[in-house]
Amino acid sequence: MTSPTNLCSQCSLEVKVFVSEPLLTPAQISGGSLLKVTLEAAYSVPESFIPIGPLQNYMVGLQVPSVGEKDYPILFKNGTLKLGGEREPVPRPKKWPIANILAPGANNIPDAFIVGGPYEEEEGELNHPEDREFRNQAECIKKRIIWDLESRCYLDPPAVVSFQKRIADCRFWPVEITRVPLIIAPKGKAAKFDKTDDESQLSFHGVAYVNMVPLLYPGVKRIRGAFHVYPYIDSSVYEKTKCLFSLFRDTGHHLIQNNKVGGVNSPLSKPVISKNLKEDKTVKEKDIEGKPKPGDVQAPSIKSQSSDTPLEVEPSLCHNPEGQQYVEAGTYIVLEIQLDKALVPKRMPEELARRVKEMIPPRPPLTRRTGGAQKASAKAKAVSDYHMQIKNISRAILEEYHRMFGKQVAKLGSDMDSETLEEHKCQLSYELNCSGKYFAFKEQLKHAVVKIVREKYLKTTSFESQEELQTFISELYVFLVDQMHVALNQTIPDDVQGAVSTIYTTSEQLRLFAFEAEVNENFEMAAVYYEERLVREPQNLEHWLDYGAFCLLTEDNIKAQECFRKALSLNQNHIHSLLLCGVLAVLMENYEQAEIFFEDATCLEPTNVVAWTLLGLYYEIQNNDIRMEMAFHEAFKQLQAQALQARVTKQKSTGTVEYVEEGGKVESSLGPWGVANGSSTTAIKVEAPAGPGAPLSVLDEFLEESSKLQSDSREPLLSIQSQDPTISQKLSNILLKEIPAKKETSKCQDSSTFLHPTTYGISQTPTTIFMETIRFLMKVNAVQYVHRVLAHELLCPQGGPSCEYYLVLAQTHLLKKDFAKAEEYLQQAAQMDYLNPNVWGVKGHLYFLSGNHAEAKACYERTISFVVDAAEMHFIFLRLGHIYLEEKEYEKAKKTYLQACKRSPSCLTWLGLGIACYRLEELTEAEDALSEANALNNYNAEVWAYLALVCLKAGRQLEAEQAYKYTMKLKLKDEALLAEIHMVQETVGFGNPSF
Repeated sequence: MTSPTNLCSQCSLEVKVFVSEPLLTPAQISGGSLLKVTLEAAYSVPESFIPIGPLQNYMVGLQVPSVGEKDYPILFKNGTLKLGGEREPVPRPKKWPIANILAPGANNIPDAFIVGGPYEEEEGELNHPEDREFRNQAECIKKRIIWDLESRCYLDPPAVVSFQKRIADCRFWPVEITRVPLIIAPKGKAAKFDKTDDESQLSFHGVAYVNMVPLLYPGVKRIRGAFHVYPYIDSSVYEKTKCLFSLFRDTGHHLIQNNKVGGVNSPLSKPVISKNLKEDKTVKEKDIEGKPKPGDVQAPSIKSQSSDTPLEVEPSLCHNPEGQQYVEAGTYIVLEIQLDKALVPKRMPEELARRVKEMIPPRPPLTRRTGGAQKASAKAKAVSDYHMQIKNISRAILEEYHRMFGKQVAKLGSDMDSETLEEHKCQLSYELNCSGKYFAFKEQLKHAVVKIVREKYLKTTSFESQEELQTFISELYVFLVDQMHVALNQTIPDDVQGAVSTIYTTSEQLRLFAFEAEVNENFEMAAVYYEERLVREPQNLEHWLDYGAFCLLTEDNIKAQECFRKALSLNQNHIHSLLLCGVLAVLMENYEQAEIFFEDATCLEPTNVVAWTLLGLYYEIQNNDIRMEMAFHEAFKQLQAQALQARVTKQKSTGTVEYVEEGGKVESSLGPWGVANGSSTTAIKVEAPAGPGAPLSVLDEFLEESSKLQSDSREPLLSIQSQDPTISQKLSNILLKEIPAKKETSKCQDSSTFLHPTTYGISQTPTTIFMETIRFLMKVNAVQYVHRVLAHELLCPQGGPSCEYYLVLAQTHLLKKDFAKAEEYLQQAAQMDYLNPNVWGVKGHLYFLSGNHAEAKACYERTISFVVDAAEMHFIFLRLGHIYLEEKEYEKAKKTYLQACKRSPSCLTWLGLGIACYRLEELTEAEDALSEANALNNYNAEVWAYLALVCLKAGRQLEAEQAYKYTMKLKLKDEALLAEIHMVQETVGFGNPSF
């Protein structure tokens, strides 16, 4: 049986609302938007807030443009003061801003919840790792005021435009908070508040500055974050928001009486603040006691935010002691602002991919040509059949020979003379002719030869003359004999040929050889190596990127762009190819294409720090400050996420020394480009100097002035950078190079100092988004772009002058062969990190290139003595070995070159080892080393020269003459070495064919 309680049915009411015609036109729907503002809570409120005593109405309000560009107030009333002790539950429902709804749960908005989220993903001010502990305490232990209200407002198309324009102009939006005492009327008086003098008492008047700029980022529809509450002071509010009046104090009566955004006013409440508007449009302001404060001064006329009508107002209090309690308590509000449609639409990834394909069509796979391919296939088939017939006939003849003479051959073995072999040949030929096998073999080959004639020579008609026939037969005979030898060699392997080892250089070896050629200014040889890599693997996009970087080094931007686009055509989802195409597009002033490349890269890999930073630098060139800020902010957020993930990975792993995430080594409490949150977020905007060649000199001048301002520690310099606007303005106006700029120096011949800057500092913590980008650009030789990023790194408080920064600067001056400036910056780097092996390595290169080999030797020896290797040990070993050879320290040279051969063998390392061994009279070891060098590069004249010397000393005349011939053919440039060869030739009496 069913219990009576289960028989109870719940009553429900279904309501349907119909209108005769749409409330909004299609144009209003497409151009307008729905704004939702959710106020969650105010945390860590002042200790003076107590739940006992007179009832208080805790209110928060802001204004937004509405119909016809008029400001419309959004008010949140009746906040609930809680003592804390536990965290607010999530998810929890959002509520309608309508009071006294008696039905249970009816004030909850359907399918709308407050879900919270990680602090790091918020757009507010307290979203850094160092804020986590404070927020945990504030949201668990301290007092808070809870609203959980969502207010909605329709923005018509003009209001959307006004909203967007005001955000771009003001950036920060004032959100006011206050407390007003409530006096409940006695029972039986329609539940109203009596009108008393206290209704105009504003207490604890504060304001939060909400950065609304993220709503202007492409595709952004929602921002949520925690925002500090500051005392409401007119001058501060106007400075940050350009807002000239207070929502509660100056227009409170008017706004409350006409409030429709916040829903229906509660029957238990009445207008919070009433002010009498005089006919002369003068507003009289009272202090929190309801009386004018002595000493107040009349304020000048100001304009309303929503109109151009001047309003004469009395000045606000120059000091707000109650509002100051918000700062002392660390009060902040958690607010969410959401739009139905983004103010700035974002291009879809599909559209960006389509645009990239239009600019650079994907490289299709190689297809067969129908006619030619078929002919080539038929020709190959004919030659293959001929080889098969030759192999079959040779096996048959060997079997016949073995049948006739096998026992005799086995008995005689290697003692068989040539006369016996000739006799066997005659007997075998006679047997083949008599038995008919010879003619059978001819018939067996006939069909294969006919195929070759038809498919290779395309001959199907008769010959016109006897001479033509004889010419054709001679040509055919030569081809058939050659192919017969090919088939026989495949059947019977040649032991002599098999003993010869073939040395095959790998792609990585070719890359190293090309790198060595770049350093030695042998650009022709470097291009040969790069092109050989491309010929071997034309579908390998890394080879195209390396060749493009080489072209950037030689300032051949057109060829570099072609290489990068070839790489992108092979894989249109390759991030580095997209970024490099974008960089080249900027250098060649194809800005529209550059934006597409950078945006596509950020869509394909949203976590790529370099992609977002390069996009921000592009927007800086376009003077689009808001989007530049957006890109830098996203780059910084991704860098923080990588740092967090790296720390977690390091904690989980045992014995791990370095982070596994690339670039994930940063902890910072500053904004994305080094602007501390809570301060005015002024984007760093830089412009080009008037003339070419200026950036480096201006950068030097700026650094010199900065060095005068800084003390030995780094912190004072950073504070000066953030506080002194004249320095920042100077750098912004004249520091950076216009892209592309006409360069007067840094030509191809100056690039002998090129080093792979894969790592400039051993200790790379903390890092910045700009230093990550600098590493990428230096790796691909985009030095023109590096200067712009260096300026940002210099002004970034979390970055600024560092060891790695000065190393990059030193390298740019080495490329210019400005040794004085390079040495100055290296001294700065050494002061910051004296134990950094890269500092000493680059110092050694500086002294080596300037001809001071004694100092270079000392720097190189110090570098290799460190436990941690420098970035480029290969050239450190090469140049140190070269110095040892110059100073005739052959044992040290031998050990140094041996280390280089073990780490990264090349022609130059083996050559250096061979020279050291030759000078030590170790001829066997010298010949072995020189043979290795010759096998890796047989076009090096110096290798042939020392091989000639070794052969002369060893008494091998023929080999000495051959080596000498190649030495002269390749035009040895070392006159002293050539004179030494001639002297040894005269001593031994051979070696020169001209004798």
